[in-house]
Formats: sequence, C-alpha cells, structure tokens
Amino acid sequence: MHLPKSGDFIDIHVHGGTSSPGIFILESLMAHEGKTPDDIAGVAFTYGIHPWFLNEENHKQLLSAVENTACLPDVIAIGEAGFDRLRGPSMQLQRLAFEEQIAISEKLRKPVVIHCVRAWDELMAAQKKLKPKMSWLVHGFRGNVTLASQLLSKGIYLSFWFDFVLRPGSGQLISQLPANRIFLETDGADVNIMSIYEKVAVDLNIRVDQLKQIIINNFNTFFGIE
Repeated sequence: MHLPKSGDFIDIHVHGGTSSPGIFILESLMAHEGKTPDDIAGVAFTYGIHPWFLNEENHKQLLSAVENTACLPDVIAIGEAGFDRLRGPSMQLQRLAFEEQIAISEKLRKPVVIHCVRAWDELMAAQKKLKPKMSWLVHGFRGNVTLASQLLSKGIYLSFWFDFVLRPGSGQLISQLPANRIFLETDGADVNIMSIYEKVAVDLNIRVDQLKQIIINNFNTFFGIE
C-alpha cells in the first residue's frame, strides 16, 4: 500500500496523474475505464462508478468490477461515487449504485470519495438512511459556507475544486472552515498542487509546511491510519 510520507504534498483527487518526488497522489480509477491498479505504479487509488458513465445496461458489470477491484490493497477508497442532476442516468439508478458502493465501503472498511452536482438533498438523505461508519469526502467542492457547514456537521470532509480554490474570493469561505476537515486536489487539471497549497496557506494565515502537516493529519484520520 502506498501512503504519503512526512512532508509530502497530497493531491487527494487525480485523473491520469503521475507520481513525482514530494507529491502523493490519489488516482481515481473509474470502473467503466477497465483499468486496474496494476497499470500505474507508485500511487494509491480510489475505484468506483462515476454517475456520468452509469446506465441500465452496464450497471451490473460496473458493480462487479468494483466488487472485484476495491478489495485490492492499493485501492484505499471507494469512488468517485455519487449523484449528478446535470448528467447521468435516472436519480433512481444513481441512488441504487451509490448505496451499493456504500455497502462495499462498509464491508471493506474503506472510505468514500463523492461526486455531487446539484443533488445535495440526495447525498444528505443517503447519509441519513445508510448511517455509514466509514468517512465520506466530497471532492470538487465549490459551494457556500452554509452548504459546507451542513456537510461538515454530518462528518463529511471537503476537497475544494481547484479552479474555485485559486480564486481570490474563495479565501473568505476557506478561512471560516475547520482546517482539520479539508483536502486539496487538482482533479488531473494542468495546475500545480503546490500552488494550491500556497494559496490556501495564505487564506488560513499559516505557513505552507504547517498546511502540509494539517493535511497529512487529515489523511491519516480519514483513512484510519495511526
């Protein structure tokens, strides 16, 4: 199992990333792609059914892929799973696939990385219904303080959308949130995770090395690493 080292920058959500010295990446593999952790060396993985690529015809096949792959040691989380009202199949099918992946998460004792677009009511309802013991992380967050507070109150972690977090105005939100519940990501975009850390450190009025340690601590807590 690949884990971050002391002093690493952590990029918590990447598609098509490559590892480099001093940067730990969590590569998101989607079941429809047909890739496995064996295809990429030196990083850790999430594995799940992205709602964009789910349909009635491939549902069972994708679920089987998650069941067969999520148990591998280098897959340290399930996802990205979730809900999207702008793209994807019926909400009924999205809900079913999400609940199935949460069951796998709970069985394997691996946390979940979540994609959610304009379906926060669905996410909140699922959390209330399923009462998960494993941690959840919403990636690509770009909402307001009220929404962030609602998610945090449910024990859900937040990773900010890279474009949102680099905007000057995002600092007002970031500075109001508990630093021990946040992560940072590039989502595979052409942006340096170190630049994101530098911006957020300014927002929090701390040094970059302090932010690195906070996020390593967050990682260890989220993944249950002692």
